[in-house]
Amino acid sequence: MSSFKMLLSSLALTLLALTVESSSGGGGSPPNHNYDLSGSALTRLYNSPVHHAERMKRPLEGASSWLGPISHSGVRVTLDDGTQWLVHKGGGYGRSSQTVVTDARHMSSAWEPVATRDFEGTKRVSDFVSAGGSNYNLFTDNCHLGSRRMMDQ
Repeated sequence: MSSFKMLLSSLALTLLALTVESSSGGGGSPPNHNYDLSGSALTRLYNSPVHHAERMKRPLEGASSWLGPISHSGVRVTLDDGTQWLVHKGGGYGRSSQTVVTDARHMSSAWEPVATRDFEGTKRVSDFVSAGGSNYNLFTDNCHLGSRRMMDQ
């Protein structure tokens, strides 16, 4: 199978309506906005090389600071064109995958970087979504475990 067909197959398995949430909240289902990407725009984003990644954390909704697992985490990626996207997961975040890609412009100021890594274009956005995992489980496959896998790939 060609790498293009494998990518399309992988995208089909993990295809999600790119949920753009206002990331200032937490807990519960994120709001569904009308700035979702689909079709060729989503494919283009998923195929984009990642040059820099930052593991980020923010407090849970209602908390003023984060403390270890009492927080939400994800990975903010920077692409060739300088745009930034947050790849993160949570219960009910996506349709066919609980790992979603959010335009980083919608991140609140509560997010703080906790680790960085240069990928120099060797990974694509789709690699981060795959590493995050399609399922969510608070105890065995949560946002923290997913974001660590993304950074360790």
